[in-house]
Amino acid sequence: MGLLRNPYMLLLTIPGVFWAISFHEFCHGYAAKLVGDPTAERQGRLSLNPLAHFDLWGTLMLLFFGFGWAKPVPINTRYFKNPKRDMIIVALAGVAGNFLTAIVCVLFMRAFGPLWVRFTGRAGFWVIFQVIQVNMGLAAFNLIPIPPLDGSKVLYAFLPFGALRYYYWMEQYGMFILIFLLMTGIIDIFFYPIFSLLSALLPTGGI
Repeated sequence: MGLLRNPYMLLLTIPGVFWAISFHEFCHGYAAKLVGDPTAERQGRLSLNPLAHFDLWGTLMLLFFGFGWAKPVPINTRYFKNPKRDMIIVALAGVAGNFLTAIVCVLFMRAFGPLWVRFTGRAGFWVIFQVIQVNMGLAAFNLIPIPPLDGSKVLYAFLPFGALRYYYWMEQYGMFILIFLLMTGIIDIFFYPIFSLLSALLPTGGI
């Protein structure tokens, strides 16, 4: 909640939040299109416009806590030729997009950081830093295997048939479970190890 006490830093975080949610959902929709599902494209969700993907509470969570969600891109699995494989591809596409964004920003700062800071000042540095942090937070959060997060879609593909009824039950109440875990702080047990692992994969040397 430190951003509430520092409106300037809050302002510098907004570009990272808008890009993270837009690119995340765009990647879901584009991956779905590649495996045969045109639903997202038909509904105008193959867009980098944040308004097309905006979810109030998910965006506020992302802005103030570093993890959150956007309005999910519609997916119709009936178009999938290989449902389990294609579901994994679509589910991980958003995470991959956020992680790729973080990598590109890190590499940009390694190559052009001093020049960037010279022309933009500390504000420019913090904008890029927040883009990295927010995208990493969104990627890590979505890998948690709780519906409706992307990690749950990957888990679904590997569950034996007998366990699917438990998954469907959790999917029905997943958002309530997620809110409870967020309010109690239990979500940190899942979030921080994933965030730390992804952060360790970033080519941060030399920044």
